[in-house]
Amino acid sequence: MLTCVIRYHIDPNRREAFAQYARTWGQCIPRCGADLVGYYAPHEGSATLAYGIYNVDSLAAYEAYRKRLAEDPLGRQNYDFARSERFILREDRTFLTLASAPHGDPA
Repeated sequence: MLTCVIRYHIDPNRREAFAQYARTWGQCIPRCGADLVGYYAPHEGSATLAYGIYNVDSLAAYEAYRKRLAEDPLGRQNYDFARSERFILREDRTFLTLASAPHGDPA
């Protein structure tokens, strides 16, 4: 299992546009085959950092998911919304594996 963490640098004056973008991904991402953990917008501290987090089985599964997402009508609409509204200033994507499992007391 891989966890994809997307770090967004957003326009602090366009946080509601980012929230709309995030809500739309909340519909598209699960439908297209990734396990969405969630999208997180600034609340306290930095007003410009936001995150999207989801799980995929492998890089091959990620590639197939991205293809489905690009073909999804609502997904395409959301990509276009972000591009036209320009509230995302930068986007960085990192793939992580869980290193702390198993969690809890082993006794």
